[in-house]
Amino acid sequence: MTRLATYRTPEGIRLGINSGNQIVDLQRAAAAFQPDALAKGDWTRDAIAFLEAGETALQMTGQLLDQVAAMDEDSARNARIILDLNTTELLPPVPRPPKIICVARNYGKHAEEAGRPISEIPIIFARFANTLLPQGGRVVVPRVSHQLDWEGELAIVIGKPGRHISRENAMEHVAGYSIFNDVTVRDYQFRVTQYTAGKNFAHSGPFGPFLVLRDEVSDPHALQITTTLNGEVVQSGNTSEMLFDIPTIIEHISEFIDLEVGDLIPMGTPAGVGFTRTPPRFLTEGDVISVEIEGLGILSNPVVNEGAAAS
Repeated sequence: MTRLATYRTPEGIRLGINSGNQIVDLQRAAAAFQPDALAKGDWTRDAIAFLEAGETALQMTGQLLDQVAAMDEDSARNARIILDLNTTELLPPVPRPPKIICVARNYGKHAEEAGRPISEIPIIFARFANTLLPQGGRVVVPRVSHQLDWEGELAIVIGKPGRHISRENAMEHVAGYSIFNDVTVRDYQFRVTQYTAGKNFAHSGPFGPFLVLRDEVSDPHALQITTTLNGEVVQSGNTSEMLFDIPTIIEHISEFIDLEVGDLIPMGTPAGVGFTRTPPRFLTEGDVISVEIEGLGILSNPVVNEGAAAS
């Protein structure tokens, strides 16, 4: 399964392929086995460059993985072509998406639990890239509110740009899938009709751990989503429950926005969020909030109070 991983090393931010408990460093592998091809265009530079290269990057990657697999493992490790996943600092798989375009109330039971009507058209709002967190990054309870809530979601990443995309052609524009937790400050969200403030607090957008490329997921509309809080299941849903499917969302958004390679679209959350419970339940320091999506992995993040995040 092709899973793009973005991670930090002493030499800087790098791009690799996750395989089991390992990461293959694409740039080092290409330099070792395909230096001439690398010189023609650095598709190993970052996730967006990889996606822009399209089939070329996929073909090259397949060849590189075969060549790395044939290497002596000790030699591959010494050359830092292979790294241990458990000791690698992951970043969001697309660290700085050009746009983050979120879908609200896209599950009927979630709209019902929130006491909100089901909309006849998709409800869209924006997030900012500087709110993103990686796997293991610390979600922050802001000092101005303690109404911090979870929302486990399937996220799609755009791999082919476009405008006025028909639903019939929409899936051609999807690069792959990942996990998103649309952590929300509820009182800021609901104090006005616009979602912007409540959805854009610092350290509130866990995204990852990997970008699983499109062809590796047989049906993105039949994936189980499970959110756990300290090991307790708080959300259990399936992407089959989405009111607006991926082609509909892409068609709708591209009516008014030029979609770009690397754009991130979280697709909405199932029922089970905290503010609808009796009594309401919110994230507090010491919690661990995790989202698992079938075939995509687990995105898990500890929770700290503001101020502790910098320590």
